[in-house]
Amino acid sequence: MDTGEIKKPKNWFESLNFAIEGVIYAFKTQRHVRYHYIIAAGALFLSLFLELPVIEFVLFAMAVIILLFAEMMNTAIEETVNLVEDKHHMIAKNAKDVSAGAVLIASIGVAIMSYMIFTKYIYEPMGLLLRDARTFSGHIAIISLLLVLIAVVTLKALAGRGRPLHGGMPSGHSAVAFSLATSISLISLDPFVVILSAVLAVMVSHSRLVGGIHTRVEVFLGGLLGLGLTLLLYRVFFLTLK
Repeated sequence: MDTGEIKKPKNWFESLNFAIEGVIYAFKTQRHVRYHYIIAAGALFLSLFLELPVIEFVLFAMAVIILLFAEMMNTAIEETVNLVEDKHHMIAKNAKDVSAGAVLIASIGVAIMSYMIFTKYIYEPMGLLLRDARTFSGHIAIISLLLVLIAVVTLKALAGRGRPLHGGMPSGHSAVAFSLATSISLISLDPFVVILSAVLAVMVSHSRLVGGIHTRVEVFLGGLLGLGLTLLLYRVFFLTLK
């Protein structure tokens, strides 16, 4: 990396170029910045698709801008601390932790704003879709779970790696979590319960990834197996009952 002396900008145009270079640098080097930019772009596109009222769109856009600003400041503070302190020091750690905390608070603000704005556009359609599942009973959830476990064991036996619920392809925890989340969603017929159960399934799957027990592909395929097989079984029973 070039550590030579950098000249100060001579005019506003050069200052603008440096600012854009800063945005590009953060996007290229910081994974969380990239994630937040992609999520922000997708959320803003969704807000346009839903034709949000002007005041809701402005509030949501401002929340996203504050989050991105916090991410940029966090990157700037980390770069400065790394320049001044090349060793692990408690004060340097505290500075980085505080800046990361600012990003966390901004993220919570965006989550609250998103929930308050978007739920009214999500609950009603989800409620209509879930009403089609009212004829299903709880015992189908048990059957689905058993079939998912059998499928996991079979696939792991074919792959020759891992134990039924530890390692290997696919992730058994992810499969079970998403199977249960799907059954809970179809039985409860409550959009809020659907969201909570989906969040729980994602957290279970993410814990397997963080623990280094499974790869992303194994976790993704496990979740897809649990979700897909459970939905398929419920659909088959639904058609039979009709």
